Amino acid sequence: MKLPRNDFNMSWYSFFTSSELMQRYVFFCYFCNMKAKVLLLFLAMLASGWVSAQNAKKSHTISGYVTDAKSQETLLGASIFETASMKGSVTNNFGYYSLKLNEGNVSLKASFVGFEPYETAFELKNDTVINIALSQSNQLNEVTVTARAIESNVKGSQMSTIELPVTQLKKVPAMFGETDVIKALQLLPGIQSGTEGSAGMYVRGGGPDENLILLDGVPLYNVNHAAGFFSAFNSDAIKNVTLYKGNFPARFGGRLSSVVDVRMKDGDMYEYHGNFSLGVIASKINVEGPIVKGKTSFNLSFRRTYYDLFTAPLIYAISKKTLGSGQSIWGGYYFYDLNLKINHKFSDKDRLFFSLYSGDDKVYSRIKSETQSGDGFYGDMNSSQEMDINWKWGNRVAALRWNHVVRPNLFMNITGAYTQYRHNLGAEVSSETSHQFSGVTTTDTEAIGLDLNSGIYDFSGKADFDYKPFENHDVKFGLGVTHHTYKPTSLGVQMKETQSGTTSFDFDTVTSDSRIKALETDLYLEDNWDISNFFKLNMGVHYSTFTVDQKTYHSVQPRVSLRSLITESFSLKAGYAYMSQYIHLLSSNAISLPTDLWVPVTGNIVPMNAHQVALGAFYDWRGFEFSLEGYYKKMNNVMEYKDGASFFSLDQSNWQDKVVMGDGWAYGIELFAQKNVGRFTGWVGYTWSHTERLFNRPGQELNFGKVFPAKYDRRHDLNIVVMYELNDHFDFGATWVFSTGNCATLAYQNYHGLDLYGNSIWVNGQSSIGYIENRNNYRYNSYQRLDLVANYHLQSERFEHIFSVNVYNALVHNNPFVVIPWEGKLRQVCLFPIIPSLSWQVKF
Repeated sequence: MKLPRNDFNMSWYSFFTSSELMQRYVFFCYFCNMKAKVLLLFLAMLASGWVSAQNAKKSHTISGYVTDAKSQETLLGASIFETASMKGSVTNNFGYYSLKLNEGNVSLKASFVGFEPYETAFELKNDTVINIALSQSNQLNEVTVTARAIESNVKGSQMSTIELPVTQLKKVPAMFGETDVIKALQLLPGIQSGTEGSAGMYVRGGGPDENLILLDGVPLYNVNHAAGFFSAFNSDAIKNVTLYKGNFPARFGGRLSSVVDVRMKDGDMYEYHGNFSLGVIASKINVEGPIVKGKTSFNLSFRRTYYDLFTAPLIYAISKKTLGSGQSIWGGYYFYDLNLKINHKFSDKDRLFFSLYSGDDKVYSRIKSETQSGDGFYGDMNSSQEMDINWKWGNRVAALRWNHVVRPNLFMNITGAYTQYRHNLGAEVSSETSHQFSGVTTTDTEAIGLDLNSGIYDFSGKADFDYKPFENHDVKFGLGVTHHTYKPTSLGVQMKETQSGTTSFDFDTVTSDSRIKALETDLYLEDNWDISNFFKLNMGVHYSTFTVDQKTYHSVQPRVSLRSLITESFSLKAGYAYMSQYIHLLSSNAISLPTDLWVPVTGNIVPMNAHQVALGAFYDWRGFEFSLEGYYKKMNNVMEYKDGASFFSLDQSNWQDKVVMGDGWAYGIELFAQKNVGRFTGWVGYTWSHTERLFNRPGQELNFGKVFPAKYDRRHDLNIVVMYELNDHFDFGATWVFSTGNCATLAYQNYHGLDLYGNSIWVNGQSSIGYIENRNNYRYNSYQRLDLVANYHLQSERFEHIFSVNVYNALVHNNPFVVIPWEGKLRQVCLFPIIPSLSWQVKF
């Protein structure tokens, strides 16, 4: 039924969308009354969409894909707008856009960072499909720095959101020359690293488990290699990285602190090309090209460290020489990543994608000892002892996606995925003794083996829709379901003994926490609404359920982000987000180790949740972008190990008995300034923050039930990143990092303890016991580091060579990794005084 056009309806529409006074009143209500604000904006949204649909001119939809003209790689976040009305849209995660405009003459413009803009003019008479191919720009003044805000710094409705183009990411200095996505994110305000060199992320007071890391839309549980010093992302396989650190859009859920959305390259549809790089500790290769020209493409990347290929034989040779005959040690460590993506285009309406990731870390060693003895009378005896250790952990991810254009203004993506994270620690000690006497040989053997396992196995399916119902509304909605299987810990013990070939003892047992199966569902609806030139609103809701142990948890999570455009170059933004999380990471380590244990909520362990509010001011000026944001976040049901408990504790009770739950809060101010054009580019990010925890629930007290600072509570963080392109051959980069020290729990005093019989109590080999007054009572010295990089580009007819020199911690600053008591004093241990490195890359 159509709504009649009358004075009442027109005045209703004008009242909500045209009155400047009313717009400012809505803005005031946003801060004053949450319930009134939500109701008022919801009514305004209904009125605007309903009435404008009746009174507007006849409109049509322009839609299509935006791609790289050379490779046909889709471009994510490209801008498309009509120059007269200034109405626009951006491409989604698959490069698709939809723009609803009034019938008549239109002038369409498309742009993307690093590409020449595209313009076309025509008369719009009906729904029109325009696929836009942009050509890469060689103009230096269009070079953009690594970090850029979605939908522009000032005019977008979303705040606390930054996009990282990977092409510029590779110009930032890196440890050992290994470009690292997570370490680049650590250089942004609001994001803190853990310990020295760690790839962990602590976002606005949250823990490392509170970050949702997505690879082509599928969660990764373990994103670290080498105890967290490298991330699991091979930069050669990545197309785009988007970070949300607050005020999350409704389409995201499952974590409290941040979303890192990593998208892999689709592959070149027309030409074969790639690159190979050789570094100090790792080599990488990337190849992409068509399987069927113009229809099917692939992108394949592989990375492996090879340090063990040199050190294992060296360790073996040195041990043979120094330990004597019959003694040897063999061992090493490596990690690898494999990325594969296949993209098939059925038509302009249908595309199919297959993504695969496999990454592992492995520690292996073998210690062997052989002896021979004999006196000729009692015979000869040969004996050997051997200890083998195999420690392996990693991820497997596979996803199949189908894109379908249902209507020009309705885009659908269906995804089915499998995710696996597993950890296995195997150790075996064996011995063999052979005794030869009077021509008869007898052999006795003994073997003891341990096998420790944990893991997560997920099967998931989801459907996502992008819908353009009206010219000023961009609607996203969808649903998903995930079946989780959690395997917290499983310990297998095998013992076997044989005498003269006959088994005399055989023992094999497995003890484990029972597997936990859970079902998670989610629904979401969000609308990015251009209310007027003054107001833009992103509003939505995320609803999720989690069923485990015959109990179902429900969570309704509203999200609101509002932009007020004061001038064309200055805006104010405000946002609120409520998040729930159904999974915890149990860790008692300062660095990321595979013994960190992922566990779900249960009938006894309730979900974590967080409320976050933020305010911000944004300003653009002559190629510079500035932003100032303040936030407050309240976290409920955060989890910690009990005092003295850990993954390796001798108490074999259920993991739920080793943890306590409490609350936390964080607040801070973030300043971000960047220059994004010209030869000299870069940014400055500063964060002032405060993060605290409180565990005072009966029976779950930590720190005697008193407030204490969180482990990575740091008052000041300052990051400066600069990049300079001298000419076509040379470019340079530098980063300077400063932060106040992390917290630690140390005993300032010792006392001698006696048991009931007057005997000294020995703890860790000492008769004195440390007295700790408060948790996290000590703060490390401040941290500062200067990193440098210089790149030389040499272009030949068929190849481009890039020679890079990286220097990590160029000022050789003695940064604290850990502080330990030693001989009555506190000793600071530095992990990396300085690390120079060379790398060579060839593109073909």
